[in-house]
Amino acid sequence: MNIGIVIGRIGGVDGVALETEKWITVLRRMGHRVFVLTGQLERPIADVERVTLLDLLAFDHPQAVEHQQLAFFGKPAREAALLELLRRDAAAIERGILDWIAEHDITCLIAENASALPFHLTLGMALREVYASTNLLIVTHDHDFPWERGERYATPFHGVRYILEECFPVRLPHVRHAVINSPARATLRDRLGVQQVVVVPNVMDFDAPFGQPNAHNAHLRADLGLPADARLLFQVTRIVARKGIETAIHLVHRLQDPTVHLVITGTALDEPDQPYPHMLRQLALELGVQHRVHFASDQFTPSRYSLSDAYAHADACTYFSTYEGFGNAFVEALVARRPVLVNNYEPVYWPDIGSLGFETVMIDSGVLTDETIRQARRVLDEPEHRRRMVQRNFELGRLHFSYQALQRLLQRLLDPTVLG
Repeated sequence: MNIGIVIGRIGGVDGVALETEKWITVLRRMGHRVFVLTGQLERPIADVERVTLLDLLAFDHPQAVEHQQLAFFGKPAREAALLELLRRDAAAIERGILDWIAEHDITCLIAENASALPFHLTLGMALREVYASTNLLIVTHDHDFPWERGERYATPFHGVRYILEECFPVRLPHVRHAVINSPARATLRDRLGVQQVVVVPNVMDFDAPFGQPNAHNAHLRADLGLPADARLLFQVTRIVARKGIETAIHLVHRLQDPTVHLVITGTALDEPDQPYPHMLRQLALELGVQHRVHFASDQFTPSRYSLSDAYAHADACTYFSTYEGFGNAFVEALVARRPVLVNNYEPVYWPDIGSLGFETVMIDSGVLTDETIRQARRVLDEPEHRRRMVQRNFELGRLHFSYQALQRLLQRLLDPTVLG
């Protein structure tokens, strides 16, 4: 089958782009030819027959930015003129997509979040027209939705609200939806009446080396300025408020162990003007653990160390998020065979992950109890307990969140005799 993937940006490190590359790899293993149409290619992509650039698809294309400003951010506009502009620009994208489909004889079209979240209005509008006017097998890979972003997509224009209802997510009877968690499936079915929905969780390659000590990362601890005997909790996430990093800092304090350090790998670039990063530093200072909480994003760059290198030196991983669409960092820890201390984050952790039998140190509502501290100490102090825990979790992860699991789900999505 010739499979075409439409995505605004690929080759980067955002979640949509990374999961798309995993789909491409597995689709190729299944024997399909894969073509990509994108607005921005950040680096070359393996396992693709051909990547075609259509700059109108880029999130930062001047037209796309202008549409967002007019529709959602209060830039003055007359509604009739705005709708005419959107229809005109969507028609240009539709022509580009149809030409690309014809050129590569595409028989199955996969849209990556472009028919779920209105980050690119005219791309979503164009895709809906393509779905309605062709007899292709259509799969929309829906990572997140407008209602998950609060008031971000509020608009004063009735016509734009109609576009959102029609296109984000698109609701056509022959379109198949792949969502990343079961709450999203329930919302599509119960709230919107969409029936052809399959949960396809984010995955990792459990057969590839990951999180292993090697010659490249041998000096990581020294480069971080850490003592040789330090026991390391790694927070392998960006610094954004929903990650619950303050709970990890409180954990370091409650453990009352001078050898325990917290290493935070991510940056605060997504919230540069927010008080959260400063609050974390102030909290560490107030608790007297500022010398054992390390903001180390400068070491985790393409020219220095990777996330795999971080996991290689972690004694355990903290993941106290309050909200996640899925939880890639959790699955990364499974592949790296590292224990996880996790908050029962909304809306996904327990229904889609925790209930599968993973052995973790789990808390609720960000609350560290005396029992939490006891369990955390056991993870750090008892190597054999830690070994049994991570091996069990690795095998469960391979069963549920591996490339093999993804292949089984993709076979179902692409089978014309299944899902209606």
